[in-house]
Amino acid sequence: MAIKLVREFQQKQHVAITPQLKKSIDLLQLSRVEIINKIHAEAEDNPFLIKELKEDVSFDHYNSDDDGLLSNLTEIVTLQNSLESQLNDLNLVKSQQEIAMTLIQSLDESGLLPLNNEELEGLFNHRIQVDKILNVLIGIIHNLEPAGIGARDFKELILLQLKRKNLVQSQLKLIKEILYNPNFNDFKEAQNELQKTFPPEDINIALDLIKSCDLSPGLDFESTQYIQADIEIIPSAGNLTIGFVEDNFPKLSFDKELENLTKASESSIKLKEKILDAKWLIRSINKRNETVQKVGTLICQKQSKFLLNDSIQLNPISNVELAKELRVSPSTISRILRSKYIQTPNGIVLMKSLLSASVSKTKKVTPMQLMEEIKEIILNNPNKLSDQKITELLNRRGFGLARRTIAKYRAMLLIPNSRKR
Repeated sequence: MAIKLVREFQQKQHVAITPQLKKSIDLLQLSRVEIINKIHAEAEDNPFLIKELKEDVSFDHYNSDDDGLLSNLTEIVTLQNSLESQLNDLNLVKSQQEIAMTLIQSLDESGLLPLNNEELEGLFNHRIQVDKILNVLIGIIHNLEPAGIGARDFKELILLQLKRKNLVQSQLKLIKEILYNPNFNDFKEAQNELQKTFPPEDINIALDLIKSCDLSPGLDFESTQYIQADIEIIPSAGNLTIGFVEDNFPKLSFDKELENLTKASESSIKLKEKILDAKWLIRSINKRNETVQKVGTLICQKQSKFLLNDSIQLNPISNVELAKELRVSPSTISRILRSKYIQTPNGIVLMKSLLSASVSKTKKVTPMQLMEEIKEIILNNPNKLSDQKITELLNRRGFGLARRTIAKYRAMLLIPNSRKR
């Protein structure tokens, strides 16, 4: 039995390192721009590949030595260079400059910083206290351009952008209520409930302002690096139509006539390899696009309320859950999510930014949602509740969490324990 298991393990190892499998994995990880460039390169090199494209969108020709335009352009307008330039203009003290530089280097492609307080400290190997990091993040990074840079979640992103619009305090108060009231699951619930205390017109204006925000402020700069969406969403009558973006994507086909000609003569080993490579590439690219669409479609379905502007809350969903539903490995999901984008009605967003893991095994709740629940309990209870008492109250609601988990997220809110409150 033991020998059999060893053999099976060795076979699995052998499959894992097959060159063709490695090539398939590499294809899966490529962004849309990278896969398009690969298709152009392969079509030029392999005579058995026929490339059909209405418009040539190869990006390699921009790398020519004509005048170095792309490199100059990229250097000027990349998000990081823009932020660094703004920081230099502020004449910060050395400690603030070092923290700020680390924070902007940790931004994702959308310009967001989706880290909790513990993870922020981890960026600095826990050498710098979180309050010093937050002072730089909130006091400096959040005031840079474009508005919303460095936001830790979509709610903070929206608030940062709307604060730049010089809204009156009553408008901001209403917007905060819509965004942060834990009793509202979506905008419709918020609208129905808030109509009891706010004029309907004010609520509609607030919702329109929220829905007008750019959820990926960093992509305005990154667009010079030719970011393209693989998946597009078209809202129709309250539903989502989700599809692969066919525009400008080269269609490859196999040249059967050329293959027949080579069969009539003695073809070399190299030609036979080209035939096999061409057929493999066509199959692999079709599989890559099909898999990306399946993953993107499932994510969009899970987050339909958010994408239809009916809610600012993301539903908890992880790589593991996606993998289970699609019957693939979590590592496959991770590879697919690398540098993949979705074109939404509010602009292009990074596919993985729509994921949020649940902190509870018995109830789906994101870390941000749990922190809001903890904050609500503490603020609305006149007694100084201990972490154990907060845990008991939440577990009555079905959260099934340990006291240490509550203590961890309460600390992330910078709320002291009951003895120090």
